[in-house]
Amino acid sequence: MTKDLFRSDSYLTSCNAKVVDITEDGAIVLDQTVFYPTGGGQPGDAGILTLVDESKIEIATTLKGKEGSDILHIPAEGQNYSLTVGDEVTCEINWDLRYKYMRFHTALHLLSVAVPYPVTGGQVSEKEARLDFKLPDPDFTKESLTETLMALIKQDHAVSTRWISDEELDAQPDLVKTMSVQPPRGSGKVRLVAIGDVDLQPCGGSHVKNTSEIGSVFVSKIENKGKQNRRIRIKFAD
Repeated sequence: MTKDLFRSDSYLTSCNAKVVDITEDGAIVLDQTVFYPTGGGQPGDAGILTLVDESKIEIATTLKGKEGSDILHIPAEGQNYSLTVGDEVTCEINWDLRYKYMRFHTALHLLSVAVPYPVTGGQVSEKEARLDFKLPDPDFTKESLTETLMALIKQDHAVSTRWISDEELDAQPDLVKTMSVQPPRGSGKVRLVAIGDVDLQPCGGSHVKNTSEIGSVFVSKIENKGKQNRRIRIKFAD
């Protein structure tokens, strides 16, 4: 099982690691990593693995293994390198890209506060993020929703994480806002992300430490995706 260092500290950008497996497809499995694998609407990290001889392997993305215990580092195509099980490497993520994901992900949690309806889907990307809501005709505009969202961001809420048991989560079903994706159970515990006293929900993604780090965002589009489904997109103002 790959030790997921990013889970306890989203701000770690590098670490030393050892190669424990190389799959038939060429994916690299390490004993520990700072690379976040695609999941929960957040893309997998890109970055660089540096070998002992200073040669480098560009990692295009990161995925979860089939059993969910291993983290697969996917090399970009067209590279020539020599790597074997047991080799030591230094991992370094593309921090600029990861930080955008973190800012967007925390902003989406606040968007779910500004729009208190069940969430039917969501996605973070480099240039925008979106949430889908089970929502009839909205009583807000892009401009008014932007004001509400920015007011929450400017309150400088601290963002923290804690863990609860599967049983505790089952006893508090209102914590789960997403209808299509349920928090993973089976390990005995579930990670919660708290934003001040305004939001608390299960999430395995990476987040900023304070909402002030999100910066200025705006609602770029509100789309009708069905009779009672609205897709709300946000972008950074800068």
